[in-house]
Formats: sequence, C-alpha cells, structure tokens
Amino acid sequence: MWTGHGPREYRLDVTFPEPFTRTPAVTVGLSMWDMDHKTNSRMDIGAENITPQGFQIVFKTWADTRIARVRADWLAIGSVRDDEDWEID
Repeated sequence: MWTGHGPREYRLDVTFPEPFTRTPAVTVGLSMWDMDHKTNSRMDIGAENITPQGFQIVFKTWADTRIARVRADWLAIGSVRDDEDWEID
C-alpha cells in the first residue's frame, strides 16, 4: 500500500486453532504501523466474515496515504467444546 491513490484494501484469512461451537465475538486492533509522514494517516481495520472456524482481518486506507507495513492483534471470545460435553444419539 505504499503506491497508489484512492481506496485500497488488504484481507487476511485467520483460522482458529480450534473451532468455536458458535460464532465468537472478534475484535481487531493495530499493534504497529509504519506510514509515510508526508501524507495523512488514514486507516480502518476490522473483522469480517466471522464464523466458528475463522474470520478475515480487513485493513483499508484511502486517498494519498502511504503505508509501509502494519501489524494487527486479534481476540476471539466464545464458547468452545469441552471434554465434559456429550451428546445423546
């Protein structure tokens, strides 16, 4: 995202190490960014397409913002299967 102008977007698929039993709540935040100081810092980051198996981190910028790199951290909270869970057939 160092070159170009206008809307730009990057998506990263995240797969949970163990699936949740239901769709979890997911939060995403920037933990590092490296941007050109000559332009405004414009960014939007979030989670989309959340399922019990995973989600997508979506990072967006626009106009003349130049981004060298970013790092994101995420947290998913929800119910998981337990060894004590059982089902009757």
